[in-house]
Amino acid sequence: MNTIRSVCVYCGSSPGRDEIYAKAGHLLGRSIAKAGLRLVYGGGTRGIMGAVAEGALKAGGKVTGIIPRFLINREATESALDRLDELLITDNMHERKHKMFEKSDAFVALPGGIGTVEEIVEIMTWAQLGHHRKPIVFGNINGFWDPMTALLEHMTAEGFIHTAQRVKPLVVNDPEAIVAAIMVAGSSVDAPTEGVQSVIDKM
Repeated sequence: MNTIRSVCVYCGSSPGRDEIYAKAGHLLGRSIAKAGLRLVYGGGTRGIMGAVAEGALKAGGKVTGIIPRFLINREATESALDRLDELLITDNMHERKHKMFEKSDAFVALPGGIGTVEEIVEIMTWAQLGHHRKPIVFGNINGFWDPMTALLEHMTAEGFIHTAQRVKPLVVNDPEAIVAAIMVAGSSVDAPTEGVQSVIDKM
């Protein structure tokens, strides 16, 4: 039985230098909606974040935006946020990340900056510690995440990732193939998406 009902997307609040990034965000958002899944994301209405939400909304999808109060006017506009069918405003970044984790059955990192890296690395850290086994995907648009995957391979080869089987993110180059990869991973009998709540509460 497939346990994927929602997909969290981490990505830049800026569009980046190449328009292919925002286009990929729009395609991924549309794919999530077309699959009948809920998009969970950081609530921004600009950059790649905005493109992902726009893609999902235009395809009739359900969208949950989770944003700290202090970022509302920096990464979004209140009028644009009104379009989301669910908006959660948190007091800080820590609470935002926990809410995103709790509401999501899978995680995708599209191109972004330090914040995007920090978010997806934390999800991988929790997987390494055995706190969850939810699918993790690097949306490797235009080879954006090649340096990251090379670093992970290097860390493993040098003996610093001892549970590499738990930290095995999927690397998908085509944004329209990401949802299918998640659904296959989620249907695996040995890949439950639930974490241990008592452990999650302590993270």
